Amino acid sequence: MNEVLMTENGAAAPARTISAPSDGGGGIRIVIRSHADILEARKSGRELARALGFPALDCILIVAAISELARNILLYAQYGEIRLRPEAISGNSGIEIMAADCGPGIRDVRSTIEEGTSMTDSLGLGLPGVKRIMDDFEIVSKPGRGATVTVRKWKSKRKQLRGHTRNLRAAGGEALSGETLDV
Repeated sequence: MNEVLMTENGAAAPARTISAPSDGGGGIRIVIRSHADILEARKSGRELARALGFPALDCILIVAAISELARNILLYAQYGEIRLRPEAISGNSGIEIMAADCGPGIRDVRSTIEEGTSMTDSLGLGLPGVKRIMDDFEIVSKPGRGATVTVRKWKSKRKQLRGHTRNLRAAGGEALSGETLDV
């Protein structure tokens, strides 16, 4: 399925593309340029989470994370994309959500994910909230070149999966921490 939107200058741009990555898992890519795109990303995430068999509460958490990540793209970079795809590790299935942009990047990744930190006067989840409600969390940021936040939610909260990729990366891609969560 491929939907096309017209940009302000009349050029066609894909809004939602469902593709099959080389690893065989299907994926959904939603370009984020407006609040309508955030709604599309939320809807797509909800549909995928339901199709994967997530319970209702986890579907709500997944949609909340997508909403916050897409809103951050619009707020800080004006343009980017959300990618959604099924994920499987050690017989456990889940959903991967990747938010990527080519904006200014995140200057201080560590402080951005600390509880109580807000770059705006927002009551949203923020990245600390996304980190809290998802099972895996990773940020790669390159100042002036954008940021990518990848999160995962697993259907089973087995100890060996929690914290599987809880990493932070700044410019140059070095890991800032490798914390894991205990269940």
